[in-house]
Amino acid sequence: MDHRELIKGDFHETAESYSKRTRTLLLNTGTALQKRHELHNYFNETFSLYEELFSSINCNNAFYLTADPLRHPLIFYYGHTAVFFINKLILTKQISQRIHPRYESMFAVGVDEMSWDDLAHPHDDWPPVEAIKHYRDQVRETVSQVISSLNLTLPITWDDPAWVILMGIEHERIHLETSSVLIRQLPLEFVNVTKNWSTCELSDIPPKNELIAVKGGVIKLGKKPDADTYGWDNEYGKQSIEVADFHASKYLTSNHEFLSFIKDDGYQTRDYWTEEGWKWREFTKVTMPRFWIIRDNNYFLRLMNKEIPMPWNWPVEVNHLESKAFCNWLSRKYNKKIRLLTEAEWHVLSTTIKHEYPTWQTPVGNIDLCYYTSPCPINLFKQGDFFDVIGNVWQWTDTPINSFPEFRAHPAYDDFSIPTFDDQHNLIKGGSWISTGNEATINSRYAFRRHFYQHAGFRYVESNIPPYVNNQHYQTDKLLSEYIEFHFGGSYFDVS
Repeated sequence: MDHRELIKGDFHETAESYSKRTRTLLLNTGTALQKRHELHNYFNETFSLYEELFSSINCNNAFYLTADPLRHPLIFYYGHTAVFFINKLILTKQISQRIHPRYESMFAVGVDEMSWDDLAHPHDDWPPVEAIKHYRDQVRETVSQVISSLNLTLPITWDDPAWVILMGIEHERIHLETSSVLIRQLPLEFVNVTKNWSTCELSDIPPKNELIAVKGGVIKLGKKPDADTYGWDNEYGKQSIEVADFHASKYLTSNHEFLSFIKDDGYQTRDYWTEEGWKWREFTKVTMPRFWIIRDNNYFLRLMNKEIPMPWNWPVEVNHLESKAFCNWLSRKYNKKIRLLTEAEWHVLSTTIKHEYPTWQTPVGNIDLCYYTSPCPINLFKQGDFFDVIGNVWQWTDTPINSFPEFRAHPAYDDFSIPTFDDQHNLIKGGSWISTGNEATINSRYAFRRHFYQHAGFRYVESNIPPYVNNQHYQTDKLLSEYIEFHFGGSYFDVS
C-alpha cells in the first residue's frame, strides 16, 4: 500500500506538498536570487509552523504552567526562538539595534542542563502572551528585512551571514519538537484538537519482534565541511569506527513488548537498572512510561492533544534509563547480551536507505510531518530489512555525545554542543514524526540527559562488544568558570 493512502485529515494533501514547508535548504543549488527566495520561504514557514503549534493551547493561563518541572513554562519557549534570532544578529553585527532588551535577556537562556532532582524555580514576571505575539511579529519583520539585504553568495557556508539565519531557523525547528513534548504534558483541558495535528488511527497487536543479523565494517562518521545542508557544529569532523557484526531488532520496541517488562516487575527490580536509573526511579516512583495512563483497568496513551486507547503496535516512548533497564531485563530473560544500539551501529542500519532527506521525492518514514502528527504502527515503514530506521520516534543510543576529531565550535553559538560533552547526554538517532529541517537529516546529532523525555523510544541489539565511548571532556576549569559567569554573572550586551 502507498503510505500516502494512509494519511488522515485535510491538512495532509500529499506527503510531498506538506514537506515543502519543512525540508531544510540545499546550500549550493540555483542562483543567489532563487536562494534568497527559498530562505525567505523557509524562515516564514518555520515561524508560522511554530506559532501554529502554540495555537493549540486554548488558554493563556496554560502558557505559565510548568508542564515539566525541569523546564520553563511554555511562555518562555514561545518567546525564546524569536529572541534567539535577534541576539545572534546583534552578535554577528547584522543589526545594530535591539527590539526589546528586557525580552532579549529574559528569554535568552533555557534550563536544559538540569539534573532530574533539581527542580526549576518559578518566574513571576513573565510578559503577557499578547505582548510576546507582538514581539514575534516585530522579529519576523526584522529578519525578513535582513534576508532581503543579505550579501548572499553560493554555496552558503558557515562563515556567511546567511548561516546565522539558518541557525535561527533550525534552532526554532528543534524547539518545535521539544515544545510539542511540553504541550503533551499540559493538562488535556488546555489543549485543542485541531485538523492540523491529526493523529494516526491505526492500532492493532504488533508482530513479534526478532533479531536480524547485521554485517559490521568500518563506518566513517562526521559531516564534510562542504556538505550541501546546514549542520550544527557537533556534526562536523572525521571519525572512523570499526563496527563488529551484530544483531538488531527488526522493529522498534512496541508498547506491547514493553508491557511484558512492566508485568515482570521491571520497574520494581533493582538489578535491571543502572545506578543512575535506579536513583531516578526511586525519586520519581514511576511504574510505567510517562505518557501511559491506567483508568478502570484499561490502558490509554496521552498524545499531544488527546488520549487514545493504548495502540499496542506503536513504539513505546521512554527515556534512556527506562530503555536501558528493559535491555538488561531482556538480557536476563534470554541469557543474551542485549543493549541499546550505538551511534555507529545506527549508521550501519541507515546505509539501507537509498534516498536521503532532503532530496527524496517521497519520504521513506514517518518523519518531517509528512504522514502523521503522532507515532504510528512499528510495521508500517520498511527500510531495507528493518522498519523505522528513520522516523516514527527517535532511538536512544548507548553513545554519549562527544565531538569528532577536528571539532570547532561555531563562533555565533559556541555553547550549543560543548556543555553536552560530559558523558551525561546520550545521542538519539533517526528522528521522529515531528522532526523537520536539520533534525531529519542522516548526520544530525542531538543528545539529551538520560532522564529527559522526547518523542523517543528504542531498538535493541545483541552484541558481545561493549559500546564505543569517545571520552573527550571540554568542560575545563576555564570553560566552567565562563559558563557559570554567563548564567549567573553580570549582564553583558543586555543579555545576562
